[in-house]
Parts: sequence; C-alpha cells; structure tokens
Amino acid sequence: MSNDAEIRLYIMLAKAGDAAAQNRLGLISQNGEGVPQDYAEAIKWYLKAAEQGYAAAQNNLGLMYQNGKGVPQDDAEAIKWYLKAAEQGSAAAQNNLGWMYQNGKGVPQDDTEAIKWYLKAAEQGYAAAQNNLGWMYQNGKGVPQDDTEAIKWYLKAAEQGYAAAQNNMGLIYQNGKGVKQDNAEAIKWYLKAAEQGSAAAQNNLGWIYQSGKGVPQDDAVAIKWYLKAAEQRSAIAQYNLGLMYSRGLQDYAEAARWFLKSAEQGIADAQFNFGLILEEGRGVKQDSDSAVMWYSEAAEQGHAEAQLRLDKMKDK
Repeated sequence: MSNDAEIRLYIMLAKAGDAAAQNRLGLISQNGEGVPQDYAEAIKWYLKAAEQGYAAAQNNLGLMYQNGKGVPQDDAEAIKWYLKAAEQGSAAAQNNLGWMYQNGKGVPQDDTEAIKWYLKAAEQGYAAAQNNLGWMYQNGKGVPQDDTEAIKWYLKAAEQGYAAAQNNMGLIYQNGKGVKQDNAEAIKWYLKAAEQGSAAAQNNLGWIYQSGKGVPQDDAVAIKWYLKAAEQRSAIAQYNLGLMYSRGLQDYAEAARWFLKSAEQGIADAQFNFGLILEEGRGVKQDSDSAVMWYSEAAEQGHAEAQLRLDKMKDK
C-alpha cells in the first residue's frame, strides 16, 4: 500500500471514530510522515482519540502540552492526560508522570510519587523507567540509597539497548560503585551507548582514551569521541576538546572555538579558559575587555581562578 493510500485509509477510519486510526493520524501529522508537519492537526486527532479513552493518544497529548507543540505549554494539562493514560496501564505515561513528579513540573515535587510511577512502568519492562528508577536508587531519591538495586534496574534497561542506561552501567564500572571497579567493563558499556549516539557516553569514552584507563592512551581516539559528543552540543565535551587543543596539540584557534561553544552553555571552566585565551591573545585577537567579561561570568559561578585573574587585571 502506498503512503498516500495508507493515509487515506487512516482518515476514513478516523472519521468513522476509530481511536487507533485517530492516534496514528496524530503521529503522522506531528512527524510530517508523507504530509506537511502540522502540530495543530496532530492535536486535533490526538484529542479525538484521547476523549475516547485511548491511552496512547492521551500520553501523546500529554507530551504535546508538556512541550508546547501545537498548544500553549501547560504542565498541568500534560499531567491530566498522562494520568488518564497511566491509570490505564500505559508504561510510557507512567514514566512521564514519574518524571513530572521527580522534577516538580505541574505538580509539587515528590520523589516518592515519582518512584511509584517509575516502578509501575519499570515492572512492565519499560526501559526508560528502569533507567530512571536506577538513578533514583543510586542517588537515594525517594528510596534509601542502594547501589545494588540501582545496578539491577540499569542492567535491565541496558540489556534492552537503552543507551542512557548503558552509559550509566559504564559509570558504575568505571567508578566501582556496587561492583568491582573494571575499566574494561566500563568501556564495553560506554561503547554500546556511544555507538547509538549517546553524547554522554561519547564524552566518557573520550576521557577513557585521553587518560589511558583500561586502554592504551590515545589522544587521536579521545578527540574522535569528544568531537562526536561536542557536535551534539555536549558542553563538557566541547570543554574537553578545548583543553586537548590548548594543552596537548597547542592549536589555540581551535581551542578557542570549542571553549567558546562550551562557555556559551554556561560551563565556568570554559568561560575561564576562553577568557585566558582572549587575555593572552593566543589563537585569537587579544581582547582584555572580552576577557574580563568571561572571567566575570565564571567568577559569578564561584570560579576562584577567574576571580584571581579579575583582581590581577584590576591591579594593572
């Protein structure tokens, strides 16, 4: 069946009141699948299905309200629809509801309530909720801190191929939290996540190769992984790239480029280092006024070295 014929069939079914077809039309409009992307049209179809009690559409409608797509952003309205879907057993909605409680979006912040909803979704095998539950146990949020329980849930999600959980397993093994420290095992998990495009894992792999932990030290491979993460706007990877270019490779123009990207995202160390490059005129035109501006940004975040540089510049 051609895409046009498929859409015509969904329209016919949706107009006849088929909730599944209405939800599918919502997705087609939201994602622009063979039609122009149209959030308002997506909302129209999601609402028709959601009002019939179709859980997937209720969850999708919640997401649209949470993200302000086709409707004004409204966390309370998102909660309303997530709850309708979650109470029908939608694991995706249960996970989304857990996240809203964990972060106090549209509801008072409540880690215990977040745990309740994450657990419902996790027990259905929903990987994102399993990862979130792992994080809550690892950090003792809403439950007693428990590395063993954290690992149990991270592993369930990681074995389903969930990249964030794979990265978390890498961190667990790298830091020896609840398991024997094992760089080789950390690398195994980082690599699984990095190959799926996880910027956090790509950055972590970069650090592993830069420091030679569990692998032969290799700056070229470190830069490869940092670059993949930095190009996804990972501020910490951008900063790490800046350090490698400024300290090891001594390519200050390239260092300045990455420090600036990271500094603009609020990383204090990057703000300080970009200020230093500007003050000294390495790889860029010397500019004391701009250096002061970036030192001030870092100092306001409590960066001690930036404050010292500011004091020295005032004394000149």
